[in-house]
Amino acid sequence: MEIYRVSFIGHRELHSIRYVEDRIEGLVRDLLSKKEYVEFYLGRNGDFDISAASAIKRAQRALGAHNSSLILVLPYHTRDEDYFDTFYDEILLPVDNKTHFKAAITKRNEWMIDNSDLLIIYVEGEFGGAYTALKYAKRKGASVINIAKDYE
Repeated sequence: MEIYRVSFIGHRELHSIRYVEDRIEGLVRDLLSKKEYVEFYLGRNGDFDISAASAIKRAQRALGAHNSSLILVLPYHTRDEDYFDTFYDEILLPVDNKTHFKAAITKRNEWMIDNSDLLIIYVEGEFGGAYTALKYAKRKGASVINIAKDYE
């Protein structure tokens, strides 16, 4: 089976949640209809991550979840992992536990980019961790869709 991997990274705070969710849901529906199997990687660090998870779940309910999985990629262990286990199909912790917690999110984002076929990102300006991830993805030659650019 051919697995297509998509990572989602974006700002903690969004100004247009409805637009973001609608745009992501459209992209996810397209992927689910065209790809044999899709793994969706995302974190749980703010508005973008929560909006992306909601949009993916809606698309899965509409089209079926038989050819996809929603995977939470954590930078470190959290006390909410038991709760997350009920919402996500899988939880990954790819960052070495020796990594300082302040660097762990950046390392997790790099892992997501390195292990994905597509990065769907929401970056409005030249600031923050999402922008750092976008620069990293560009240096790596990753395939990127910045949905913030569609909104401008």
